[in-house]
Amino acid sequence: MINLKINGIPAEVEEGTTVLNAAKSVGVKIPTLCYHPDLTPFASCGMCICKQEGNKKIIRACSTPASEGMSVITNDAELFQVRKTILEMTLSTHPASCLTCIRNGNCELQTLAAEFGIREIPYAPNVSDAPIDDSTPSIVLDPEKCIKCGRCVQVCQELQGVYALEFVGRGDKTTMSPAASLRLNDSPCVKCGQCVVHCPVGAIHEKDQTDEFRMAVADPSKHVVVQMAPATRVGISEEFDLPAGTVSTGKLYASLRALGCDTVFDTNFGADLTIMEEGSEFVKRLTTEGSVLPQFTSCCPSWVDYCEKYYPELNENLSSAKSPMMMQGAITKTYYAQASKIDPKDIYSVAIMPCTAKKFERGRDDNMKSSGYDDVDLVLTTRELGRLMRSQGIDLKEMHEEEADNPIGEYTGAGTIFGVTGGVMEAAVRTAYHLVTGEELDKVEVNAVRGMESIRKGEVDIKGTKVRVALVHGLANAKPICEEVLEAKRAGKPAPYDFIEVMACRGGCIAGGGQPYGTTDETRAKRIEGLYEDDEHSALRKSHENPYIQKIYGDYLEEPLSHKAHKLLHTTYEKRPIYKA
Repeated sequence: MINLKINGIPAEVEEGTTVLNAAKSVGVKIPTLCYHPDLTPFASCGMCICKQEGNKKIIRACSTPASEGMSVITNDAELFQVRKTILEMTLSTHPASCLTCIRNGNCELQTLAAEFGIREIPYAPNVSDAPIDDSTPSIVLDPEKCIKCGRCVQVCQELQGVYALEFVGRGDKTTMSPAASLRLNDSPCVKCGQCVVHCPVGAIHEKDQTDEFRMAVADPSKHVVVQMAPATRVGISEEFDLPAGTVSTGKLYASLRALGCDTVFDTNFGADLTIMEEGSEFVKRLTTEGSVLPQFTSCCPSWVDYCEKYYPELNENLSSAKSPMMMQGAITKTYYAQASKIDPKDIYSVAIMPCTAKKFERGRDDNMKSSGYDDVDLVLTTRELGRLMRSQGIDLKEMHEEEADNPIGEYTGAGTIFGVTGGVMEAAVRTAYHLVTGEELDKVEVNAVRGMESIRKGEVDIKGTKVRVALVHGLANAKPICEEVLEAKRAGKPAPYDFIEVMACRGGCIAGGGQPYGTTDETRAKRIEGLYEDDEHSALRKSHENPYIQKIYGDYLEEPLSHKAHKLLHTTYEKRPIYKA
């Protein structure tokens, strides 16, 4: 342990703790702009400068480790003025369009400017004239708002291992953009949106489609059907100042109806359906000699895009099962349309997702039109939903709880935990055990697949059958696992694993690129706890026990992996270029 003083306050912290975090431990706030707890301190902005008593050297608190006997001054008249000057210079390179910015009211630069009482900019404006890049269906780059903090580059390269964004140029001409200043859609970008949630300003944001939703619900010829993802029910709570991890399922159903949706379903039903298909596919691979193993999960569109670009040799290892969102969309425009006697061309299918990549997934190829139409017409992020609700005067806290519609709104606890890293694996094990043994798993919590380690490996015992599993979250961590599988495949050796779950975002969908800003490991933990509690309180906790899942197979799909199920609920993969010419 290290003993030091922060503004005269004694602090005891672990060796290696930065001055910034040492100050936090005793309740002292040091202002930051480029710093984010997910990332290696970059020390680019200078907002966190501090002084040491007896040492003339100015330190940057975010990157300076605390040392024994150190006495730090975090604020005085000189430090305040230097920080204010840094802010004024930063603001001189930033447009004064706060009222029309997507981050208005939730911008780190705006907050600091208010805290420091900045009322005028004493420097000549020097705003970038680089054009907006809206080439992807998911993410928009707005270079004139970039403050060159470097967070987006760090998260894209360090946490995700995608390298779609880089530092291009020098000095005040530096930009954060794809190599060779390509359009984002021509880069390796997998649309995960982690750059969006880590950007402190509005320089990178999701492609806002709230007006498309408004037009759809106002059109009397459209029957608007909405589904909401597992992680949205915890994420939306923070948009209305409820504690992180608060599960708002019933209130959200009511809010979606208040927004004008005709029918409210739940993507958790699609997750239960995914388990029936993906779990059956896994059992078939596991028990059929010569089958391709390991099987990778396929519900994360960023991971699928990454695999198709960086590891196309593993495409055959990807489960052919579509994601819960796309299964739900296909069933909405076929089974539901038939049961409700609504022409599918009149159904407008909306999905509320914690993920920016879902905007890309809905139109990624013709397999996403298995109903004969776009299975999902519109994807909105959790943040977009929050903006929609506020614009319509809907306060989530004040809503009464309601139920989802059926026949495709009922779900089990297994569907809920899809939003958590390890959740897909756990849900699959609960049902795979039944499919293999014909018996029910007594203890449904599969602790072997729970946790926040970036890569987790273990074995799951299915009544004597040892299933070797691996779980990955954060795309950069997928590389060593993929290389391990490829090495065995190329050498003609047995696969090192049987089943692998990959989630692009740290913590899983609860921290997706469309979730509320300000995500840290603390908020991740609370969101994860909320979904696990929702699972624990569910009357049914295994996908195959869902009576509406049983009914849809009995009435319509016949059985898992049937010809009809393959047509509607499965897809194919292809090799995609990392850079487009």
